[in-house]
Amino acid sequence: MSNELAGILNTYYYNILIIIASYFFILSLANHFEMWRFTHCPEIFDGPLVSVLIPARNEEHNIEKCINSLKNQLYKNYEILVLNDNSTDNTGKILERIAAEDSRIRVFNGKPLPDDWFGKPYAMDQLAAHAKGGILIFTDADTIHTPSSISWAVTNITLLKADMISGYIGQILLSFGEIITVPLMFFLTGFIIPLFINRFTKSGLFSAAIGQFVAIRRDVFNAIGKCETFKKKTSEDVYMARMVKKKGYSTRFLNISEHIYCRMYKGYRSALEGIGKNIFDFLGKNTLIIFLMAVAVVFFLFLPMPLLVICIINNSPWTLHILLVNILYTLTWLFMFLGQRLNWWYGFLWPLFFLNLLYMAAWSWFRTISGRGFLWKDRKVS
Repeated sequence: MSNELAGILNTYYYNILIIIASYFFILSLANHFEMWRFTHCPEIFDGPLVSVLIPARNEEHNIEKCINSLKNQLYKNYEILVLNDNSTDNTGKILERIAAEDSRIRVFNGKPLPDDWFGKPYAMDQLAAHAKGGILIFTDADTIHTPSSISWAVTNITLLKADMISGYIGQILLSFGEIITVPLMFFLTGFIIPLFINRFTKSGLFSAAIGQFVAIRRDVFNAIGKCETFKKKTSEDVYMARMVKKKGYSTRFLNISEHIYCRMYKGYRSALEGIGKNIFDFLGKNTLIIFLMAVAVVFFLFLPMPLLVICIINNSPWTLHILLVNILYTLTWLFMFLGQRLNWWYGFLWPLFFLNLLYMAAWSWFRTISGRGFLWKDRKVS
């Protein structure tokens, strides 16, 4: 009886694995096509005033390169605003020098952080209050922009009639820790969100955003309540997109890798803290949901590779089934990396991605519920 039950369970499990792996493969291709189909090349070079807003806290190694990359844009009508968010390094001095050399750049000193705000949303809110543009572009201080980045944003907001756009920028990965951590952001469009549904629904559940680059119409930003609506969120980008959809406006998630790039984190530890702090927050800080997610990742995403080895060793009748699952997962990651102009061979590391995701999710959950929080930019967030 136990053998019959095991046979039934195996039949269901391996067939479900094939269905799930096939779905993820199709989803990743569909999302890649969605981003490619609706991403327009820069073609609008003059128009409404655009405010480029850069929060900067302890960015002495990045901020000058970022601003220099924004100085010679093909788009004509724009301003650059930078907030020195109470930096404890030389960021403030560097910004003072840059502002003195170029009148197009306005620099502001951040106010003390209130208890009911997180650092980045508060910095964004202060910058928006000083901005004059009809389109706001929020971008991180470690990004590097090609001369077409602002034109790209205006072109896509205009031609797509979108109210907010974001997407994947080009990623520079220089260490193994970064390679197995940073690509987890692709998990959104490879395994979770069908982007095409976002065009037809008002639900924010199908919206995605990456805070490295977000462009939003000023009137829409005001209509959603500005940064007040996500002032206590570490994943402020996602919650902004959800609020835009909730209020009846449109969002688009595109591929920006040709126009903006950056090295997000330097090494595994900073990548763990940078991405890990957002995982539990992204899931609404719901312990049941993160537990169910972890179980699903173990049984349906990580386990297929160890199972393949076990099946081969034991000459299992399910070997071809599990081999197909592994092939589909590998192809899913390969196409995602090729779509982001990264080394294709990273796709073979996917079991490590999922193992790392499990660790990061557990770490994010524990740091939150224990009250320890996360130290980010020399500030504690929880």
